[in-house]
Amino acid sequence: MSKTLIIAEKPSVATDLSRALAKAPEVGKFEKKGRGRDIYFENNDFVVTSAVGHLVELKMPQGPIGKNGKPRNLPWNFDVLPAIPNKFELQPIEQSETRLKQVLRLCRRKDVGDIINACDAGREGELIFRYILELGKIDKPVKRLWMQSMTQGAILDAWNTLRSDEDMQHLADAAKCRSESDWLVGLNSTRALTCFRSRHGGFNITAAGRVQTPTLAILARRENEIREFIPEPYSEVHADFTVEKGEYVGRWINENWKRDPKIPHSRAERIWKKEDAEAIRTRCEGQTGTVSEEQKPTKQ
Repeated sequence: MSKTLIIAEKPSVATDLSRALAKAPEVGKFEKKGRGRDIYFENNDFVVTSAVGHLVELKMPQGPIGKNGKPRNLPWNFDVLPAIPNKFELQPIEQSETRLKQVLRLCRRKDVGDIINACDAGREGELIFRYILELGKIDKPVKRLWMQSMTQGAILDAWNTLRSDEDMQHLADAAKCRSESDWLVGLNSTRALTCFRSRHGGFNITAAGRVQTPTLAILARRENEIREFIPEPYSEVHADFTVEKGEYVGRWINENWKRDPKIPHSRAERIWKKEDAEAIRTRCEGQTGTVSEEQKPTKQ
């Protein structure tokens, strides 16, 4: 009788799965097997194991063939850029290769007939699982355990509504596209910037990336704004109002205010000239007003 292998994204999730799924009548209790970091869970029909995050990565491009007949590392110069492989190849991540071997050993067991992807719900979880199977050339039926949370109820709900491999194909394609675009932009921009900054000598590595660089630009822009900020005094006019249902404090708002890029700190309630604020105060103090509009605050 064949077994189903369940692959989680990290060991703690594998442990939670073994405990929660033991409550499902068709699954039953699991026995802990292995030692140390190679622990997995198994019963008569199921095996639960896990990755430790990413176990597989895209392989770095190779340079020209050396004198020994083997390809050399890609040199750090403009001549080899942009580096765009004809086909993206995978390789184990060195620090977690032992874990990868254990997961693939379980995948290749003759008594394992199908595999369930129980990695985190999202593109990254999909990618972690797909890269493991692709590198290991595992061709067995796949289903998806899509968990919205790690409560026992959520795990059992996901177990009762397993998704097909076809349902997840678009997400898998999106995950691979993002991974490959990160690789292309990161590798080529890092090497190009490093070569440019090292053109007069030395080796000034300059990291860049599809997400890293725009994020760093936001931080740098904000830091410059803080350093260049010049405090400008302004006034607000607040008044005590008495109505039928009680009292409240209101704030004067310029109903004709419009956002002006040239005055980034402008707000509808800010008055930049003190004499204008005093004039509003004098005009309103002790007067009777008419309520023209009433709104209740929304609760979200």
